[in-house]
Amino acid sequence: MAGPPPVGEPVPASGELPASALSSIPAQPLSFYLHVPYCSTRCGYCDFNTYTADELGESVSRATWAESAVREIELARQVIAAGAPPVQSVFIGGGTPTLLASDDLARAVHAVRDQFGFTADVEITTEANPDSVSPESLSALREAGFNRISFGLQSTSERVLTALERTHRPGRSAEAVREAQAAGFDNINVDLIFGTPGESDEDLRRTLDDVIGLGVQHVSAYALIVEEGTRLARRIARGETPAPDDDVQADRYELVDAALAGAGYQWYEVSNWAQGGRECRHNLAYWEGHNWWGIGPGAHSHIGGTRWWNHRHPAAWTRALAESRSPAQAREMVSAEDRIIERIMLMTRIRSGLSVWELDQPALNQLSLLVENGLIEDPRSHDDRVVLTLRGRLLADVVVRALLP
Repeated sequence: MAGPPPVGEPVPASGELPASALSSIPAQPLSFYLHVPYCSTRCGYCDFNTYTADELGESVSRATWAESAVREIELARQVIAAGAPPVQSVFIGGGTPTLLASDDLARAVHAVRDQFGFTADVEITTEANPDSVSPESLSALREAGFNRISFGLQSTSERVLTALERTHRPGRSAEAVREAQAAGFDNINVDLIFGTPGESDEDLRRTLDDVIGLGVQHVSAYALIVEEGTRLARRIARGETPAPDDDVQADRYELVDAALAGAGYQWYEVSNWAQGGRECRHNLAYWEGHNWWGIGPGAHSHIGGTRWWNHRHPAAWTRALAESRSPAQAREMVSAEDRIIERIMLMTRIRSGLSVWELDQPALNQLSLLVENGLIEDPRSHDDRVVLTLRGRLLADVVVRALLP
């Protein structure tokens, strides 16, 4: 399980926001994240806020998620009623959202539409596991308005899937993608994990060939991170499994980038590649600091410099909404200094880069050294923006530290 949420100040039962946050609403794009915290089993590496049926017991039913989500969406409408723009993106994540009935996911998305309206080009995504969908459920999602789907594929190597404790068989990934394409999805992402103990270069090459051959529009690829408290961390601590090797993971990242670039995908964030125009607009909303409201247990939200997070357990979240109270556990007001730091950390990671005019003089003094060390492109060749090189993407934290106030 993930670590405890940050400590913040109490949230009014009404969910009311400070005037400074409300004033940002008309000028900022608005997105919604909906968290479905249910999984059929827990993967050994996962520390997300998720629960299996055995862990929940009789305390809460999956069948109540949609009703509670609609209540929180209605609360959001009450809180940010004045001047709220149409929603530009909705992302349902988890957990495994597609463990729920397609009608439940559709009900929640339609509540966002009914309360706020959508932009003409709204992006509506759900995450899915390859073994949690069928041709029928995918068709139902597409008919309900979902126009993007993100599959937790991770690898097409059986031994890697076994090491990660994934439940789908290798061939099921390709079947699920083809079923989604047949249902009318033409904006499909697959998530990959590289650097798993026991993975070989050939395992990763074959996975990349498989993914490219499927013709998906977007690929997210992440180095395996060993999170404290997970089964994987315990296995490594007992010496049963070797820890991921940083140098191997760097080599694997370069392998991923070369294969995807060669197939026409362009990196637009350190861990994300897309065909032209198929960047995930919802994720860009996070990186660019837009407003978003998080619905569901443990979901985080950000409106105009105010950040809050919901009760993590589904029972606590459900109970608060049933009692017409905000399900938020606590909140914080992000200081002007911290907002500058966050902007440097996030904008530096994306291909569009950070304007040099947002940096203070000590950071500006670092730019020539960063160029000399091959970590960033020459800003003069990129509209005065800090853009990472391939080496810089591998050492992004070094670049960020050099630029922070």
